[in-house]
Amino acid sequence: MMPVPLHEARSLPLWRRPVTLLFLMAIAMPLSFATWSALLNNFVIEAAQFDGSDIGWLHTVREIPGFLAIGVIVVILFVREQTLAMISLALLGVATAITAQFPTMGGLLFVTLISSIGFHYYETVNQSLQLQWLPKDRAPQMLGLLIAAGSAATLVAYLAIVMTWRAFDLSYDFVYVVSGGLTLLIVAYCVLVIPPFESPNPQLKTFVLRRRYWLYYALQFMSGARRQIFIVFAGFMMVERFGYSVDEITRLMLVTLVANMALAPVLGRIVHRFGERNAMAFEYVGLTTVFVLYGGIYWFGWGALLAAILYVTNNIFFSLALAMKTYFQKIADPGDIAPTAAVAFTINHIAAVFLPAALGYLWLVSPGGVFGLAAGMAVVSLILSLMIPRHPEPGNETVFSRFAAAPAE
Repeated sequence: MMPVPLHEARSLPLWRRPVTLLFLMAIAMPLSFATWSALLNNFVIEAAQFDGSDIGWLHTVREIPGFLAIGVIVVILFVREQTLAMISLALLGVATAITAQFPTMGGLLFVTLISSIGFHYYETVNQSLQLQWLPKDRAPQMLGLLIAAGSAATLVAYLAIVMTWRAFDLSYDFVYVVSGGLTLLIVAYCVLVIPPFESPNPQLKTFVLRRRYWLYYALQFMSGARRQIFIVFAGFMMVERFGYSVDEITRLMLVTLVANMALAPVLGRIVHRFGERNAMAFEYVGLTTVFVLYGGIYWFGWGALLAAILYVTNNIFFSLALAMKTYFQKIADPGDIAPTAAVAFTINHIAAVFLPAALGYLWLVSPGGVFGLAAGMAVVSLILSLMIPRHPEPGNETVFSRFAAAPAE
């Protein structure tokens, strides 16, 4: 199909417009990734007899493609970002579908690497396309709706698991094949029906690392380090310490999803109303509290109910991460969005490459210490968020910008 300039896309029927593509991608990704994540901890413990160190190494391998997301800059020299998003989603779908065929440490590391390439390259270009295609005055609200759409897709997947896992004695293989296959079906629709779109601002296809974006880079680094601890160890704890089964873990995720579906659009409006600084500060205060209480589960023997409540609360706070996207959208040159998204993803995953494996060994000795470290990271993030000005824009990227003699590149 011939490319359609973005300003002409409004003349297309709704089912072929850019916003429709964004929503379909928001649905397609979690159908595979969320299902893979929901079953992962039970699958690796039951099929491959993983311990804390093994799960740490698995997630370290999973994050290597995120660290190498800067390679997107090279790839988009040859293919459109939209095309790369479709290829990445297809790769994620295929890898998810075949996961259960590799129930060994080596096999899971291989499949996880392939899946992660698809996931991280998709996330990089998806963020870039969102910020290019969504108008600044509506971006927080629209990003909230996109988060809600992804949560709704995940909700459907989790409901299906809860209702059918025991009733029909489903296998890991069947669930992984179905979830990966649904992602591939959506990709096929997007490729065959929705045309490629030309953004109004051509993106630089070179490495971009600007000094005036330093606060955004720092926030990305801390976000990646802190999030890894939760992703790797919170769910693993529920299975290892409290013996949660597949359907019990999925029920917990269902509660999280319902909360996110209801709150994500509201959080988008909150960011628009109160600004990125206040939204992020609120998020990091909340996350600090959550991680301290997580540590208390091990230090003081608090029970499974508190762990479940914290799991849901943590995920709700993570929805406020959209504030970081809109902060960058406000301070960025229009042509910097794609290359900076790739750079930011790499920065976000610097700690993710070594933290899971290193903390896997700490987990064997002091699980509470792992969550205490995460609380410290949340405090650092809070300090950084207070450096965001009330009205960020080019030339006013941080509260220190007004003291600069001249804008720094």
